[in-house]
Amino acid sequence: MSRLQGPNSLKRKRPGSTSDSLTEHERTVHDVIQGKQDMGISQRDMKREINLPDNLVTKCLKSLLAKNLIKEVKNIQSRGRKHFISVEFEPSNEITGGAWYVEGSLDTEYINVLKEQCWRKIYGLKVATLEGVTDAIKRSNVSQIELSKQQVEEIVKALVLDNEVMEVKSSGTGEFASIPVGKVCYKCIGKRGYGGEPKFGAMASIPCGVCPQISHCTPDGIISPKTCVYYKKWLDF
Repeated sequence: MSRLQGPNSLKRKRPGSTSDSLTEHERTVHDVIQGKQDMGISQRDMKREINLPDNLVTKCLKSLLAKNLIKEVKNIQSRGRKHFISVEFEPSNEITGGAWYVEGSLDTEYINVLKEQCWRKIYGLKVATLEGVTDAIKRSNVSQIELSKQQVEEIVKALVLDNEVMEVKSSGTGEFASIPVGKVCYKCIGKRGYGGEPKFGAMASIPCGVCPQISHCTPDGIISPKTCVYYKKWLDF
């Protein structure tokens, strides 16, 4: 489903009551999952916590899914493992990757649309603050999800890496007259113009620029350039 042009649809579900029809084993499995709240738990980790045979845990999970008491979610940190969360919770950004991911995959189409829109706003304003770009994006209703200032900053930083936008500080004079001295601002590089082809810098299209997990990315960690399929694709390109 497209996340462009529409009201915010991400709403947290209210906690509901557990069905009285659960078996003892189903209740045990459900209690473990519910106790993990918005982080959920993988099936493998669950088997470590519950002293039940693997086939019984699997059977309980299928039953809880059928009764709509739990849901399976994509975990970007462990794509090969089944991950479950209680239905009254929405998975944390650490699990889903946040606004830039859909079902565990980086939503490059959505990111590119937002990059184009941010570039247009900066181009139209000549000199723009992050607050100005964020406000313009919100008023444009281009995104179904209401973007935070931090998320807009991630997009603008990606444009800087792409060498399409430069980061400058206000001098308080001339084109910066309405902006406090020293405040970080953004200007477009060159005259691409609306509908023109984008300029590509050395870091163009690298996924790291908009990855919400970049602060957790380490050479030998769970999140690593060695295991990142998007980074590998970028290198191959």
